[in-house]
Amino acid sequence: MSNIYGYIRVSTKDQNEARQFTKMINKGVEARKIFVDKLSGKDFNRPQYQLLKKVISVGDLLYIDALDRLGRNYDAVISEWKTITRDIGADIVILENESLFDSRKFKEMGDMGKLMEDQFLSLLSYVADQERKKIKQRQREGIENAKRAGKHLGRPSQSYDLLNNEQKNLLNLNYAIWKERKLKSVEFMDLLKLKKNTFYKIIKEYENIHIKNDIRRE
Repeated sequence: MSNIYGYIRVSTKDQNEARQFTKMINKGVEARKIFVDKLSGKDFNRPQYQLLKKVISVGDLLYIDALDRLGRNYDAVISEWKTITRDIGADIVILENESLFDSRKFKEMGDMGKLMEDQFLSLLSYVADQERKKIKQRQREGIENAKRAGKHLGRPSQSYDLLNNEQKNLLNLNYAIWKERKLKSVEFMDLLKLKKNTFYKIIKEYENIHIKNDIRRE
């Protein structure tokens, strides 16, 4: 008896796979037959994907939300596609574009279908490669434009002025307590929701502001 499987990939542990999961369930895939990886798509060394390849067999059907959920290296994607559809004998359907990405349609055409599938996958690889080059070129141009405009690249540095009102109030209320060592630094950092380096940087700014104010009052 043939089985229906689903494969989901999100790039990080913070990303939510619920949308992809719902689409699989709506296609009739049992929850226990949906494999989920929370890893980059740069290669196929993903535990759930490798487990899927061990259990999927001839006549089975695999649903994937979009081709880039399978992977981002399109030469490797083509190789994996052929492994699953030809070596294993299962089928793949890409839900984002079922009319194009459905290996069953190529199989129905016999030897001609295999030839058409090869041409289709080669075209896909070429288009994907050109798209990668365009993205890299746009990134380079963006960086060069930013440098010419004198813009700072990277994550903006946190400072006292960028604290929200709640953080400033907590800092004002607890600074003296912390200074008297009645409040641990780690607890103060947690209270302000700041990392160690940022915490001490802002404390220094805060102290400088108060020193200046005291001088003015004198």
